Parts: sequence; C-alpha cells; structure tokens
Amino acid sequence: MVVYGSRKAQKEMSQELSKDTKFSLSIETIIALAAAITTLVGMYYALQSDIDEAKRLPPSEVSRTEYDLKDQLIRETIINIEDKVDDNGRKLDIIEERLYKMQ
Repeated sequence: MVVYGSRKAQKEMSQELSKDTKFSLSIETIIALAAAITTLVGMYYALQSDIDEAKRLPPSEVSRTEYDLKDQLIRETIINIEDKVDDNGRKLDIIEERLYKMQ
C-alpha cells in the first residue's frame, strides 16, 4: 500500500523522466499491445470498406405503400393497446367492487 504522504512515495513521485530512464515491458504486454493495434487497424479498414460500399449503393426510398402499411400497423397496435388498457380498467373495477364487498 502506498501512502502519498510517506517519504518513499514522495521520492518515487519526484523522479524525472530523461533519456536514461528505463522501463520494462513483458513479452505478454507487447503481444497484447500488438494484437490490440492489429485489431483496431483491421476494424478501421473494414469500416472504410463498408463506407465506400454504402456510397456506391443507390439511396433507399420508402415507397408510399410501405409507408401506408407501417402507418396502419402502428395505428392498429395503438388501438389494440387501448383496448387492453380499457379491459384491464374494467377488471380492476370488478376487483375493487369485490374487495369492498368483502370488507
């Protein structure tokens, strides 16, 4: 445990970096770093190729029929949810009536 108020910690923190400063890296660290860099470079080139491909493709157009079908589906879903909420409200009213009768 390093206490930053201790003399040892102050001495370690006061060291300056120079051309004579030495540090060591393990083989595992170097391999992990190389693998990470390779992965990032590969991802960069894959992304660039996807961007180039997307630039060559024609822009997608949403047809009026597709829009109308999606709109109809959304509206039907909303109506179905509204019916379920109403049904749950009726069931809740029945449960409340039974609860008051029991008391």
